[in-house]
Amino acid sequence: MGNAVYGTFLPVYLHNIKFSQEQIGMLLSLGPLVAMLGQPIWGALGDRAKTKNSVLCLLLIGSAVSIMFFPLSHQFMYLLVLICVFMFFQTSIFALSDAITLEELDRRPKWNFGWIRLGGTVGFATMSLIFGIVAKSHINSMFPVYAGTMVAALLLLWCFPQAVSRSSNVTGKKFRELFRNGKLMFYLGINFIVQVTLGYYYAFFPIYFKEMGADSLMLGWSMVISSMSELPFLLFSGWIFKRVSVSVLLIVAALGSSVRWFLFSVIDQPHWILPVQLLHGVIFIVLSVTLATFINREVPAEWKASGQTLNGLLSLGAARIIGSFFGGIMSAAYGMRQVFLYSSWLSMATVVVFGVVVWLRRKQHDPSASVSQ
Repeated sequence: MGNAVYGTFLPVYLHNIKFSQEQIGMLLSLGPLVAMLGQPIWGALGDRAKTKNSVLCLLLIGSAVSIMFFPLSHQFMYLLVLICVFMFFQTSIFALSDAITLEELDRRPKWNFGWIRLGGTVGFATMSLIFGIVAKSHINSMFPVYAGTMVAALLLLWCFPQAVSRSSNVTGKKFRELFRNGKLMFYLGINFIVQVTLGYYYAFFPIYFKEMGADSLMLGWSMVISSMSELPFLLFSGWIFKRVSVSVLLIVAALGSSVRWFLFSVIDQPHWILPVQLLHGVIFIVLSVTLATFINREVPAEWKASGQTLNGLLSLGAARIIGSFFGGIMSAAYGMRQVFLYSSWLSMATVVVFGVVVWLRRKQHDPSASVSQ
């Protein structure tokens, strides 16, 4: 719910206080840069602390407190520093909460991660619609509303079972060992490229959509549609994982993103964007749940928090930096519509390149199967 407020409406807030596209791109990219430095720290703390819950508690408090300082000044340098402080805490919340949830699921094999992740989807959709109404006249209220959601999350965390960390003497080797896992790196590579295009989307779609003529309420509805489109995958993720390989799921997500960005680049009426948002259900949620589940199965128990952190480091850190920073520069030079077209080409190139690699690997392992296909 908090991300529905901050992620969706911060670009609109920055646009309203008259920042340029280059400035918005810089503000939304340097925050993830700081987060990239902070995520290994939080991942290591999550693996070494008495409980992961205590580290997540600190992240929630830091996010809630820091965001309340946003309205105090509209100076560029002030907001630049403050966004960096906020992102230092905020970005690792998702990776650590996934690690805690998945560890609890290991003790409850009948439970399904997709069904639990469903709560985030419904919360995002609900808050997008409610705050879309509020933002039409009170967009500054996004900061106390976000802080309130962090307080609510903190209260719920106290009711959650403690995820006991496993101490390890190989902290310095964790990421090196993860990088040696070829299959994990292959999957992270697909995810990273698509997340670059998503980084541009999250930074500039709210501005692009409003410049088409949409208001904050329609923006809220667009986010409702995109988040609710995740429901089918979340409801049937357990069944899907048993029948569809990870590589195919990730390539389908890349294909969905290519089609979505192409349609964004050719549509010029805001109401036609709404049905296109349904494609979100085969992109972000497929990437995030598939990678989180794979890492939980593939990475050794004492490194799971670091594995989830590495995924967040690349997808919510480096990819978002590239998408927002260079997207801002390119938007100023070529226009947002053209950058969405370039994003479509990048995603399609990912489909082709990684699809060929998957096909060649399958041909190597099972030549007769590949011929029959």
